[in-house]
Amino acid sequence: MGRKRAVLVGINYPGTEGELKGCLNDVARMRRCLVDRFGFDGADIRVLADADPATPPPTGANIRLELERLVGGARPGDSLFFHYSGHGLQLPAETGEDDDTGYDECIVPCDTNLIKDQDFTELVRKVPDGCLFTMVSDSCHSGGLIDKTKEQIGNSTKQSKAQQQRPPSAGANLCASLLGAVRGALEYVGIRLGRRAKQAGSPAGTATTSRSLPLSTYIRMLKEQTGKDDVGVGSIRTTLFHHFGDDATPKIKKFVKAVVGGNGKLRHGADQAATVTELIPKAKPEGGGQAGALGPAMEQEVRSVEEVYAGATAKVPPPRNGVLISGCQTDESSADLTTASGVSYGALSNAIQAVLAEEKRGKKVTNRELVQRARGLLAKQGYVQQPGLYCSDEHADAAFIC
Repeated sequence: MGRKRAVLVGINYPGTEGELKGCLNDVARMRRCLVDRFGFDGADIRVLADADPATPPPTGANIRLELERLVGGARPGDSLFFHYSGHGLQLPAETGEDDDTGYDECIVPCDTNLIKDQDFTELVRKVPDGCLFTMVSDSCHSGGLIDKTKEQIGNSTKQSKAQQQRPPSAGANLCASLLGAVRGALEYVGIRLGRRAKQAGSPAGTATTSRSLPLSTYIRMLKEQTGKDDVGVGSIRTTLFHHFGDDATPKIKKFVKAVVGGNGKLRHGADQAATVTELIPKAKPEGGGQAGALGPAMEQEVRSVEEVYAGATAKVPPPRNGVLISGCQTDESSADLTTASGVSYGALSNAIQAVLAEEKRGKKVTNRELVQRARGLLAKQGYVQQPGLYCSDEHADAAFIC
């Protein structure tokens, strides 16, 4: 029998504009569930939480390190599990090439060092045959976090009767997108609106916050993290590379390499014609100058320039051994709730626990069944978000986790 190992990440971003309330509770509940229901050894569960000094901080580098260890030590028969509760972000393209979505779907570590969809895709490709990596992402825009994986339950899935009785999700999503755009525009010129508000359709007596981080809010958080005041939409990736260097994600480094090589141009505002070499300040003398600063990027293998563009991936087969359960679709937001009694949680995380609690311990629930039942439960409670399932046909009907 294979080993059972997990990495759990919860980020509440305390003291920031993006503060959430339920992410650490999600992780604590999932940890108990893994031990009590699925037979995990507590020593094989790594937890990273930003408000728990007993755990490593959930920085971008730390999260990627733990995931690389999780996958790197995997053997056939092992069950690998990753749970993320925190903000999601859609990062717009900065190159002169268009792509299928125009965005990179990302998770937002506590230090703003983004981890992107292609980073997760490349990670899952390393999972050996006979081993399964299950990922639950209770965050916004999470439907695209493992690129090119087959959609089993998603935007094209027929709605249940409960879902058909509520307003069409497309209209709700359009409304949310328009509201988000207006909010972002107002925040960009200095008018900040409160983010914690009762959302239409959420359970009575709860305060609901979106786990989608507005781009303008993320930019302000990135400025605070890096100490740079000139960060804009067109320089997010280069700022991340300059500040984090080798700790930046592989896709950020590949982007920098491609643009330095003359294969791409930044396309926003005054930065449109600027190359990365002009945007990245010269390194300190002991760092070897600009060439030394660019070293982590130039070491990356870029199979084709298209793979660095937002929304794009290399032309390689999809990863075989991964399962993604998303809190919502790529164009939707996931809810973070606080009840009248002060209990906080993510809507998807709570729904998963509710579905599992309905079954006797030891009874297996398939990935497909779990997501379908979670969808029905959230729809009955009035949520607009629609959880998704992305994996092969074989793994759709496999037991959740193990």
